[in-house]
Amino acid sequence: MGRLSDVTDRPLRADARRNRERVLAAAQEAFAAEGISVPLDEIARRAGVGAGTVYRHFPTKEALFEAAILDQVEKITAHARELTAAEDPGTVFFEFLELLVMQGGVKRDLADALRGRGGEHPRTVSHDLKAALATLLSRAQEAGAVRPEISVDDLLNIIKGIFLAVHEAGADPGLRERTFAVIADGLRARRSQTHGNNR
Repeated sequence: MGRLSDVTDRPLRADARRNRERVLAAAQEAFAAEGISVPLDEIARRAGVGAGTVYRHFPTKEALFEAAILDQVEKITAHARELTAAEDPGTVFFEFLELLVMQGGVKRDLADALRGRGGEHPRTVSHDLKAALATLLSRAQEAGAVRPEISVDDLLNIIKGIFLAVHEAGADPGLRERTFAVIADGLRARRSQTHGNNR
């Protein structure tokens, strides 16, 4: 019995890896559309596997959410870190902020993660993103592109508010663009503040 188990162990692990990838792909699609509220049974249906397969790899919805969102947020954070050395801090700050708002506006899983929902690991990743965003904000303020009184916590609250507003209104790209334009205008330093920074 033990030998038979040893012989079949490797193929089963390969199958398990494939099933895990299918579950993750289905979860990313479902979470992006519906956020963390989507039932695990629905994810299993989309993946074409039984609910038991999902639970075997991810014992809780939070564990599945963490795995599904981790790669996405890590990539955004890495991009933010790359931009911290850019020559035009003001331009890259607003370009990155727009990217964040546009992606979070259509991906509910990203919005949930940035709002600190869905388990401890997304909160840790969100903290890393906050640190990178703080650097972008600070450099943009030093360059006179962003109002000096804005803190990174202010900025994150603004982003979260945009996510909520966009989700309430439905998937309207025009609304996201208009909302971002208004917010960006409010964040930009006024001429008097810019002169003050250059003195």
